[in-house]
Amino acid sequence: MPLIWGHRGASADRPENTIAAFVEARAQGADGIELDVRRSADGGLVVHHDPRLPDGRPIASLAVRDLPEDVCLLDAALEACAANDLLVNVEIKNVEVDPDHDPTEYLAKAVADLVGERKLHDAVLVSSFSLATIDRVAHLDPDIRTGYLASPRWDQPTALARAVDSGHHAFHPFDLAVNEALVGAAHANGVEVNVWTVDDPDRIRWLASIGVDGIITNTPAAARRALEAT
Repeated sequence: MPLIWGHRGASADRPENTIAAFVEARAQGADGIELDVRRSADGGLVVHHDPRLPDGRPIASLAVRDLPEDVCLLDAALEACAANDLLVNVEIKNVEVDPDHDPTEYLAKAVADLVGERKLHDAVLVSSFSLATIDRVAHLDPDIRTGYLASPRWDQPTALARAVDSGHHAFHPFDLAVNEALVGAAHANGVEVNVWTVDDPDRIRWLASIGVDGIITNTPAAARRALEAT
């Protein structure tokens, strides 16, 4: 049975990327949560999907003390997830088209350091759409599991080959880009497949039938019910 990953927590029922969403994901039967990390102006690891706050302020221009109370830092998120026995997929946001893109790969080092300090290698997987970012994480700490996120606009076998050639542990394709051949090719190369973002019960059951390793979903409870019905 695939693992269930709460997409930004139980984001259909709680504000995304918040401690409340992560705790709710566990209550709904998730095995782990997927969250997003960006950097603040003073080097904080900010759990937030978009580069800007809802009021338009860029996160990269703000100090941690200027963030809203509901925006947490990665260390607090990891602590809450550990307390709730949750796995964590940390997605580092650092693609070139983002306004806060950082070619120095500060986030890769900071995330790798934090995982190492907390000895969370068995609980954390670090992913990104940036191959350079996860390559950097793997170079800094080879014991950290890494996953390559693939845009649906890309050729999926080519993206998978990049993940395999770089020695990454997981491949994260978009739901509608997944087929049985892609999953089989990943497994043949020792790479797990975690699919995003899937809420439809029938689709979840089909993905399980072709052997995906993880389902990233906004609705962990519905995903759990769907899998238990197979």
